[in-house]
Amino acid sequence: MIILGLNAFHGDSAACLVKDGVLIAAAEEERFRRIKHWAGFPAQAIRYCLDEAGLKLADVDIIAVNQDSRANLARKIAYVATKRPDLGFVLDRLKNRRARRGIAEYLAEAFLGDTFKGLHAPIEHHLAHLSSAFHVSPFRDASIVSVDGFGDFSSAAWARGHDAEIDIEGRVYFPHSLGIFYQALTQYLGFPHYGDEYKVMGLAPYGAPTYLDKMRRIVALEGDGGFKLNLDFFNHHRQGTAYQWTDGIPDIDELFSPALVDLLGPRRHPASELTQEHRDLARSVQAMYEEAFFNLLDTLYARHQLPALTIAGGCGNNSVANGKVRRQTGYQHVYVQSAAGDAGGAIGAAFAYWHQQGSPRGFVMDHAYWGPGASDREIEALMIARDAEIEAAGCSIRHIADEAELTRHTATAISDGKVIGWYQGRMEWGPRALGNRSILGDPRRADMKDILNRKIKRRESFRPFAPSVLDRAVPDWFEEDDAVPFMMQVFQIREEQRVRIPAVAHVDGSGRLQTVSASTNPRYFQLIEAFEAITGVPMLLNTSFNENEPVVCRPGEALDCFLRTKMDLLVLGDVLIERRPV
Repeated sequence: MIILGLNAFHGDSAACLVKDGVLIAAAEEERFRRIKHWAGFPAQAIRYCLDEAGLKLADVDIIAVNQDSRANLARKIAYVATKRPDLGFVLDRLKNRRARRGIAEYLAEAFLGDTFKGLHAPIEHHLAHLSSAFHVSPFRDASIVSVDGFGDFSSAAWARGHDAEIDIEGRVYFPHSLGIFYQALTQYLGFPHYGDEYKVMGLAPYGAPTYLDKMRRIVALEGDGGFKLNLDFFNHHRQGTAYQWTDGIPDIDELFSPALVDLLGPRRHPASELTQEHRDLARSVQAMYEEAFFNLLDTLYARHQLPALTIAGGCGNNSVANGKVRRQTGYQHVYVQSAAGDAGGAIGAAFAYWHQQGSPRGFVMDHAYWGPGASDREIEALMIARDAEIEAAGCSIRHIADEAELTRHTATAISDGKVIGWYQGRMEWGPRALGNRSILGDPRRADMKDILNRKIKRRESFRPFAPSVLDRAVPDWFEEDDAVPFMMQVFQIREEQRVRIPAVAHVDGSGRLQTVSASTNPRYFQLIEAFEAITGVPMLLNTSFNENEPVVCRPGEALDCFLRTKMDLLVLGDVLIERRPV
């Protein structure tokens, strides 16, 4: 059975292909369109998945989509009947439903002469999230949590997973949403763009939770683990809040009401200076999210008494909260899939359908390398085509076929303070660069953050960079020890080690780590080992290979990024492009 899983008409549109219960390929549409968080129909991601599997659209048996307009229909009707929302609110959602019903038309337009002959399978949004967390995890039994903005009229769901079964035990329905709470406060703090919540998360450690009492007036905790918003402070439920989900960057109108400004004071303009008040507000927002999140987890642990937890949904990207699960609950093992947000719903839709047919589990996602790769021949052709341009930029080209020599040379350059573009293998699935599309630096250098921002990133000074650490070395460097292959959890760095790696230690002594395994990424593991042999430090600073754009996908994009920035060395497979000393 060949299943094409889609996240369409949400932010981070994406596609995956599952063959007989095994994932073959997965990618977000933004990587091909070169527009961050691209929303719409993922035609190019679909084409990649089919090409990777050597298939045509006509070979696909099922198209599973992480949205089912029939889900929670009675609640939708009751809400419209009793709340009488703004007409624009209703029209916007009818427009979204019409777009989703038009998938056949989108396919016909994108794949001329290649007709889909199979079945369409709508999968309820949060079931897709739950499946994306549990069905690809290493756990046979686990609590499962999905928390996000909204999908199919709910914002959260929780369940118990056993073998291939997911037993949903509770939900939070529209208009209450932790995702909307965090997004609205992110807008209030002057970060207006879709996906800016990670900026608030990065800013929070610089503040104190002095506004927590006011946050508790905005979010109320429920005895069953759920939560409710004080709707006086929000707009999303009572007027036609504009959501742009088609063919471009997701765009969302202001979610908070004037009452929030009355409660907290004037909103911050995006161009204005960040004050201590803003830092304290960010910390208070994060603290309120964690109160609600752990209220739910404590309730589930008391009920399930299981050691394992899986997390999905847009709020599953809150790596700070995820990293506190072991120390604040009874759960001992946490799995967060590499694309926890809506993109991951593509995988969840595919696996939910697969297991609904009674198929057993057999696949575990222990790495994220499901995107396009580049052959040696493709890289060689690129070097020939652009040789004159590379030479004019003052760079030399070198080929090192021996992997040990390649990794030693690169590790030496990193230890000398150089900034490396590292392009290897297949592209990562999800928002994090995990050693195949990465920019690398020396974690020992206190000035490395400034170097990266000056040469490439140009991002806010309060945002931390992450460590990639050898899996065997985690207990020596962090206060907790668990597999974190997807950089979706933040652990505290051991106090005595923080002075050794200042470039990846956040202001509160934490690090959003990626554990690197020899079995899933042997070349990256060998590179870090080579750096360890030189420095005694078994980790590298790792940030995404991009410059205010989606992570690079093809080798030409990596070369473009290298040439227009001040990176020192680009490693494309076995080819090294190095700037000559001036």
